[in-house]
Amino acid sequence: MRRAVTILLTGLVLLGLCTGASAQQGSAKGTVTLSGAWAVYPTAVAWGAAFEKAHPNVKVEVSAGGAGKGAADAIAGLVDIGMVSREPDPAEIQRGITPVFVLHDAVFGVVSANNPLLPELLKKGLKKQALQDMYLTGSAATWDQVLAGAPKRPIHVYTRSDSCGAAASWAAYLGKKQEDLKGVGIYGDPGVLETVQRDPVGHGFANFSYVFGRDGKVLPGVALVPLDADGNGTADAGEVLADRPAAVKAIEAGTYPVARKNYFFVKGKPSGLVLEFLRFCLSDEGTKVVNQVGTSLPLPQADREKVLKSIS
Repeated sequence: MRRAVTILLTGLVLLGLCTGASAQQGSAKGTVTLSGAWAVYPTAVAWGAAFEKAHPNVKVEVSAGGAGKGAADAIAGLVDIGMVSREPDPAEIQRGITPVFVLHDAVFGVVSANNPLLPELLKKGLKKQALQDMYLTGSAATWDQVLAGAPKRPIHVYTRSDSCGAAASWAAYLGKKQEDLKGVGIYGDPGVLETVQRDPVGHGFANFSYVFGRDGKVLPGVALVPLDADGNGTADAGEVLADRPAAVKAIEAGTYPVARKNYFFVKGKPSGLVLEFLRFCLSDEGTKVVNQVGTSLPLPQADREKVLKSIS
């Protein structure tokens, strides 16, 4: 799967170059550096490639590492922009961070496609209480404790070892913080997905950016577990997200409970080349890049205009 992710990101760079080829070349010079959230990384890579194509004397350097790293790097001045896939903490704002809302997406519970209970999981989904028992208290250690009628098989719970927006958002849905999550810590979305793929009794969570392939289908070897949001013991039609279009529909309708905002963190008020890059990302051209990459969702025009006004 790591090879698949590498191929995906290579394709995204090329896509960004092609998209930016039509943009008018600018005279800006310098380097823009970004680090942080895995969820934002693929889109940021493509934005950077398109911006470089429009501005030949500009270099955009993007690295992943988790939302926590992005926030810390931005606060410390190690990068121009921190990529953060969660809500900003008041303490981060107090340290001079300007959060810029740039994308939105969601986090999904995942199991192996070889999980023997998959038909029942798709039929019934998992209630919030079941997930709390798995991830917070550890009181649910076997599948029969969260899925009525299931055989007594162990549940292997996987969380994230890196400070990240996916874990923060998953924990927030369950009413806690990332540090409260139990389970085996795995680094990065690709790592979680690979681990769950190999473990027929495992359960983890991953970003929208990584659970769907370019074809809009869930990545081979894993399956999304419906969230039984209304607690009726059945995964209703709107809760079964079989592919990317269904997930997008639920996120944009506000019915999926673990949807979230993605931010760029900038130390102080954005200016100069950083501000120009932000304006590009939130422009119509930048929105085309988001849609073509397909790993995150762009902001509606009204929201983009509001954000641009706030940073100009």
